[in-house]
Amino acid sequence: MAALAGVTCAALVIPAAAQAATRVVSMGAPPAALKVLQQRYGSEANDFFPHVTTIHVGDSVRFRLSGFHTVDLPKKGGDPLPFATTGPPQSGIVDAAGAPFWFNGQPQIQFNPTLLPSKFGKIAGYSGSKRVTSGLPLAQGRIPPMTVNFTKQGTYDYYCNIHPGMEGTVKVLAASKTLPTRQKVAANLKKQINRDINTAKGLSSATPPAGTVYVGMGGANDVEYFGMVPATITVPVGTTLKFSMSPKTTETHTATFGPGDPEHDPASYLGQVAAGFAKPVFDNISTYPSDVPGTPVALTPVLHGNGFWNSGAMDQNASPLPSSNTVTFGAPGTYTYYCMIHPFMKGTVVVQ
Repeated sequence: MAALAGVTCAALVIPAAAQAATRVVSMGAPPAALKVLQQRYGSEANDFFPHVTTIHVGDSVRFRLSGFHTVDLPKKGGDPLPFATTGPPQSGIVDAAGAPFWFNGQPQIQFNPTLLPSKFGKIAGYSGSKRVTSGLPLAQGRIPPMTVNFTKQGTYDYYCNIHPGMEGTVKVLAASKTLPTRQKVAANLKKQINRDINTAKGLSSATPPAGTVYVGMGGANDVEYFGMVPATITVPVGTTLKFSMSPKTTETHTATFGPGDPEHDPASYLGQVAAGFAKPVFDNISTYPSDVPGTPVALTPVLHGNGFWNSGAMDQNASPLPSSNTVTFGAPGTYTYYCMIHPFMKGTVVVQ
């Protein structure tokens, strides 16, 4: 943990007590901790660091991005905005064999238009009477922080719209009250980071129920492993597998079979399917299951003309999306699949 020793101090900005102060909150693990989580354990932490911030009335909190997150401060006692809504229907989509997909005419899923205007790089005032949200970090390049000045005493919960369950708290005290010392804040932040790293260590070795593959793995305090669990599974022909989100996850994933490598070959079939998520209004072929929900499907190299099967977007509680989908493996072979939202997530099913 020596590499993280400087994280806690660097994450705090506390001017002299007589002046209005600014504290920094990292949206996702601070960069040094995030590097450890990603490179050693293939994981991230969907949390705010520190989870609880205590300030004086008139002070500010600077929210810095460390991952794809938002900050949503609703009216006191209110709920966060949903990250997705439905858009206009999409039609004319056919599979590799030229047959129309069942989801033609179904509405597209899109980012909530309310979240498209960005307040990153800006300063906002917040009293608990009116929502303040950062919006989505969709700009290219480095995205500057959003600063919020808290003008009224109280305890305020705030949220990430992208990851339900990711929330933090700001406690705004009267100017006469004593705040936690800089050393105390740094110690609590270090404790939070170390706790999440310890959680990440065991996520990839989790054991799903029989006949189930977890697409990603959620752990305590919204720590997420970005991989398939198990990474490789061997089954006999005729086996039906459930591809499922894990119980504690706050992420959204797909399990998608077909030709191409979406991470390294964006021009491939799966590369183009993955590109359907890279815009505010998503393509139906990316978000919807490839086959009518509830209909038995046998995956072979010729399904939909090229061995395409998509679970559709899945989550546990972010939206009306399902949390799992099933498919039967109808022919022997080695089947590789990916998440279309996070194309670096890859798994293998060996069918004998």
